[in-house]
Amino acid sequence: MPELPEVSGLVGFLDERIVGRAIVGVELVSIAVLKTFDPSPQALGGLVVDAVSRHGKWIALETSGGLSLVFHLSRAGWLRWSDALPTTVLRPGKSPIALRVRFDDGSGFDLTEAGTQKRLAVHIVRDVVDVPGIAKLGIDPLSPEFTREAFGQLVASRRMQIKGLLRDQNEIAGVGNAYSDEVLHVAKLSPFALTSSLEPGQIDTLYDALITTLTNAVDAAAGKPAKDLKDAKRAGMRVHGRTGEACPVCGDVIREVSFADRSLQYCATCQTGGKPLADRRMSKLLK
Repeated sequence: MPELPEVSGLVGFLDERIVGRAIVGVELVSIAVLKTFDPSPQALGGLVVDAVSRHGKWIALETSGGLSLVFHLSRAGWLRWSDALPTTVLRPGKSPIALRVRFDDGSGFDLTEAGTQKRLAVHIVRDVVDVPGIAKLGIDPLSPEFTREAFGQLVASRRMQIKGLLRDQNEIAGVGNAYSDEVLHVAKLSPFALTSSLEPGQIDTLYDALITTLTNAVDAAAGKPAKDLKDAKRAGMRVHGRTGEACPVCGDVIREVSFADRSLQYCATCQTGGKPLADRRMSKLLK
């Protein structure tokens, strides 16, 4: 799933290409992806893109007509850009394309989704906060408001596993499964550590790891074409998605804990005192 750094990269990529351009067509291929019915996709025709913005993992195309096209790529969605879109008519069920947006210079993008779990979400709204997922977002970790004090208050107000807090979009916007693994590895904390068990020094370290990891990843994504962002993300991971490989810090093998719909990766030497974590049914906080 694209997380804050990749979404930031997509926003920058689109910003350079579509701000000031008029939308000449929105082709809805998969009705299921459109979560709103008023305004219609046709209402975007002729409107000029004023800005492209990020809201957590959401991307919003804000237009001169006061309407915004807002989308969330979810687990298997992606944005495919073309300097010259084909003129062929798209037919439902014939490709992974769910939505196509055309601009007045012939360029445009497709929103695609692979796999059987269809979670790609598109909203056409008059205000981005009309999107329920955006209205409920927590604080953005790269915003000026996300201070060490604010993070400490957030940690103190919740009793839960720290990985769960980092991934909770209602608390911290934009961090998902991959970057929470990376942050916890940098901070040398177990993903199963409880927020209530953290000492002030550990909270300091975790805060610094979160800011540094995300900032570095955003910088790495900046300026890359949309088609290269997923590979760049994978290449930049230290532990996530690297089960069985050597930890880049200590050389121990990177381990995995599997869940029904995802998995996490960690280094036992760096994060859990050398003790492997058990599976989700039996895992306990490792001291």
